[in-house]
Formats: sequence, C-alpha cells, structure tokens
Amino acid sequence: MATDTLDNRSGAGGAAILRRLLLDNGALSALVVLLAAMALLSGDFLTTQNLLNVGVQAAVTAILAFGVTFVIVSAGIDLSVGSVAALSATVLAWSATSEGVPVWLAVLMAVATGTACGLVNGVLVSYGKLPPFIATLAMLSVGRGLSLVISQGSPIAFPDSVSVLGDTLGGWLPVPVLVMIAAGLITALVLSRTYIGRSMYAIGGNEEAARLSGLRVKRQKLVIYALSGLFAAVAGIVLASRLVSAQPQAAQGYELDAIAAVVIGGASLSGGVGKASGTLIGALILAVLRNGLNLLSVSAFWQQVVIGVVIALAVLLDTLRRKAGATPGAPSGAAGSGRKGPGAVKLAVAAVCLAAVVGAGYLLNPGSSAGTTKVGMSLSTLNNPFFVQMKAGAQAEAKAEGIDLTVTDAQNDASQQANQIQNFTSSGMKSIIVNPVDSDAVGPSVRGANQADIPVVAADRGVNKAETATLVASDNVAGGRLAAQTLAEKLGGKGKIAILQGTAGTSASRERGAGFAEGLKAYPGIEVAARQPADFDRTKALDVMTNLLQSHPDITGAFAENDEMALGAVKALGAKAGSSVAVVGFDGTPDGIKAVEAGTLYASVAQQPAELGRTAVRNAVRAARGEKPESAVKVPVKVVTKKNVADFVS
Repeated sequence: MATDTLDNRSGAGGAAILRRLLLDNGALSALVVLLAAMALLSGDFLTTQNLLNVGVQAAVTAILAFGVTFVIVSAGIDLSVGSVAALSATVLAWSATSEGVPVWLAVLMAVATGTACGLVNGVLVSYGKLPPFIATLAMLSVGRGLSLVISQGSPIAFPDSVSVLGDTLGGWLPVPVLVMIAAGLITALVLSRTYIGRSMYAIGGNEEAARLSGLRVKRQKLVIYALSGLFAAVAGIVLASRLVSAQPQAAQGYELDAIAAVVIGGASLSGGVGKASGTLIGALILAVLRNGLNLLSVSAFWQQVVIGVVIALAVLLDTLRRKAGATPGAPSGAAGSGRKGPGAVKLAVAAVCLAAVVGAGYLLNPGSSAGTTKVGMSLSTLNNPFFVQMKAGAQAEAKAEGIDLTVTDAQNDASQQANQIQNFTSSGMKSIIVNPVDSDAVGPSVRGANQADIPVVAADRGVNKAETATLVASDNVAGGRLAAQTLAEKLGGKGKIAILQGTAGTSASRERGAGFAEGLKAYPGIEVAARQPADFDRTKALDVMTNLLQSHPDITGAFAENDEMALGAVKALGAKAGSSVAVVGFDGTPDGIKAVEAGTLYASVAQQPAELGRTAVRNAVRAARGEKPESAVKVPVKVVTKKNVADFVS
C-alpha cells in the first residue's frame, strides 16, 4: 500500500513537472518542434549555411525585440521601433556621406537619434499622459517622414567602415549574429541585475504599487523608452550594413515582428513578465518559419497566415500560463515571479531534444534533393498586378521547361529579399531570378550567390555591384519618355499636369520619373502643377488626386508611374477622366488595358510583364545548364491607346 502510494505520487509528481516544463517553456518547446518539422520536410534546412542564414535573418528582429522587451515588461508598447531604425540608419549614412562627418561621429549621431526618439516617446507617455499606443504611433509616422525628408526618398550608400557589421568573420561567422548575441546578453543583464530592470517588472506588475513604494515611475519610463530607441538604432545600423545602403522605407512592419517575438517568447502584454532568452527564442521562431516556408516553396501569402496563427497561439499559451499560475520571465524576487523551477533539468531536456532533432534531420535528409532543376525567383512584390502577371508568365515557362520554380514575395522590403536570396543560395538552386526591390541593396546577397557559383538573372531592374548572367528588362527610362511624348501630344503641347510618383526609393519610380522629366523638356508649354507620391497604390492615388484637385482644379493631364495609381486618379477625376483630363499610366496591366478600352485612361505604356517572366525563366534555365545568355535582353515597351488596344486584349 505504501509502495503503491509512493509510486502514484512519484508518477503524479513527474506529470506535474512535465506539465510545468511545457507550460513554462512553451516557446522553447515550439522551437524544437518547428526545427524537427522543418528538418523532416526539407533536406536543405539543417545545412550549416542555412542555419547561419536563419541566425542572420533573426538578428535585426531580435535586436529590435530586445528593446521592445523593456517596454512590454513595464506594461507599455512601442510601435515606432521600425521607423526609428530607418531614421537612425539614414542619419548615419547622410551625415557620413553627404555632410562629410567622421564615421565614428556619424555612428554616435545615429545612436543619439534613436535614443532621442525613445526619450520623446517616454516624455509623451510619462508627462504628456498619452497612451503608449498613441505616442509611439505618432513617432512611427514622424520617424518615417524624417527619414524620407533627409534622404529625399532615395537610398543612401552606407560607409564601408560600418558596412562590416553586415559581413562575416573568417568568411563564415556572420557579424549580425554576434551583435544579436551581445544585445541579448545586455538585455538579460539589465533585466535581472540592475535597478532599472527590477523597476520594469515592478511597474509592469502594478504601476500604482510601484509608485507608492517609492519608485520614480515617470523617470523610469523615460529610461525604458530611451533603451528601446537605442536598441532600434543599433538594429537600423545592422540592417543598413547588410544592405550596404540606408533605405528610407526600410524596416516597415518590423515593429509588429518585434512585438510578436516578445509575446511568442513568453512575455505578457499585461506587463510584469518577460525575459531576454524568451525574446530570442521568439525571434528565432519567426526566422525559422520564414526560412523553412521559403525552402518548402510555400506561398508568401500563406506565410503571413501561418505567422499570424503562431502569434495567436502564443497569446493563447500566455493565457493558459496565467490560469495555471505559471509566471515565467520574471527574475527571482521580482514582482510576479513564481517558484523556482528545475532550470538545469530544463536546459538538459532542451539540449537533448535539440540534439535529437539535428541528428534525425541529418540521418533522414543527408543532402539536398537532386534531379529536377530548381530555380528560385524573388519578386519585389505580389501586391501589384504587374508582378502577378510576371509570376504567371514565369510559371508557365517553368512548366513548359519541366523545372521546379519557387517564387517568393519580398513585399517591397529589401531586407526580406536579401533573406530570400540567401535561402535560395543555401537550398541547392541551380539559378536565381531576382526582381530587385532596390538595385544597390540586393547586391550583397547576389554576391553571395556569385561566390556559390549560382547564376543570377536580373528581371525588370538591374543589380548593382554584383555579377548577373543577364538583365531581362524593358527600358523604364525610355518608357517614361514615351509617356511624356504621348501625354504632351494629346494636350497639344500645353497645359497643366499632375504626376503621381511610386514608392520613394524604388528604381522603377526613379527611372520612370527621370524618363518622363527628360521627355517633357521638349514641351515647354507643359507645366507640372503638382508632384506627389502615391506608393504604386490605387487607393492612395485616389486620395492624393482628390486632394490635388482641390488646389489644382484646372489640370488637363496626369501621369502615373503605374496603372494602379492611374486607375486611382481616374476614379478621383470621375467624369473628367477621358474628357477634359487625359491620364497616362504605365505597365499595361489587364485593368489598365480595360480602362484604355473604355476611354477613361488615355494611354498606358505596356511592358508585357508575362513576357518578362517567361524570358527571365528561359534565360535562367540556359544559365543553369552552363550556357551563356546575352548580357542584356530587352523586352520592348509599347504605348497602348484606344487605336491599338484591340491588339492587347486577350
């Protein structure tokens, strides 16, 4: 009887320990399971190069997330870190290159910029009594706007002496990973060993009780938000170093990834709970997900769904932990800390599980799959009909050639595109097609493919400072000149026009705008009444053109740097479109062609995107087989008007 009772108690105790282990280390358990799944599903996942890629791809998010951890532990939120990162990098590049400031001073200025932005957030929250959500949302807009103002919307080359932060040591150890580890150690030290760290937990646990206990809550919040801004500046510098340029539009949406990493890592949005190791695990989970889904050729749209589900499950796990009374993440003695768990046992179990996963992965998938020719294609965005058509043309050609084509969506994020090309390089692709978000920023990752002897085909936009097998593109500058000529001739060489520009910093916007301006010089009677960006987006163009018509009701023409913006302008013009106001677009998308046929859009410069995709795949296959394609393959552009629109209607 006594023995049975003892055995039952031992069994119950073991079950309780296992349950507590899983609840207290949900993020670590999820990471181990995720590693196992990816190792079993993809033979390319557990290669040394790919695992290093995962570390590099997690670095910027993790550094941002470490700063956000301070804020969330104190029951706040910081939505501005992505914009602050971009602004800090832009300040560094601008001051060092355009203003001739010594590089060491430019770095200090960048760090000071991030810290100052954080202090402003702290002042607005502590003394202005603004909710953290509103205060940091305002800084998100201010930071992004200042970055665009300083850079004039164009990327700025990064100093070579700082760009080493994006390189490797000894040709294999990525510096961004070392910076991430250093930032994580500093975060852990601050949270567990300093007065301000203990204050964060106290404020997050119960702000009023912390104030009554003698803590100067307002001053502490200033330091907390300043630390978040400081870490954002470091992340921005590392990101720009990887891209060898400061991108004014860089790190868009990274604040959401940072917050997600903190929450997935076990921190509570209610405050008082969170730790550096959990945040690192959260960032690694996001990086492993994106990396693995890329290797498995999962649609970029479904990737967003998967990541959203993971975030929701993480919050659900947080709820279960709180109901179970577990409070991981607070140091011993901090507000809200629970009983001490068997830390050594947890680490040992995690190490054994991880070793088993790695071993099983190598045994079951010793190498990359061979046989079928694999080609990777990274498009700048699939949130645009032009690139959707390019993808369709590429897939049709791949099917005809009998090759395995993986298409990814960079979502107009140069950093994400760099990650995708790194993944292609380490996953046995025979050739890579890249449609650059930015011609300079894509250079380092393409050089990595060059070193691996993987031929790269540039599509629609060129690649700077790296070798490409060929450039398959239409001439954006020539297309811009054709658009100017077409619009000017329609207006009889005189009138007032408005120009809707694409996303600031993109080569397509720069080249089309430059060509249009060049072509307009032949028509001095044409006056540009207004020039505003609408980010290649139909809805934004609708709003921008509506506003422009209030101050310039007498315009007689408009040029939009893509058809999506042209269609937004047509909607804003209403009955004026096609009658008193001539609108010219660019791309020749199906919707644009229909508008030309209907007479609301006067013309569109058609680039034949499906043909671009087909030609890019054709040349990528030739390069993969060791053949040498021509250095440049031009797909002709054509002006579509009502006179010849029948030739373009399928």
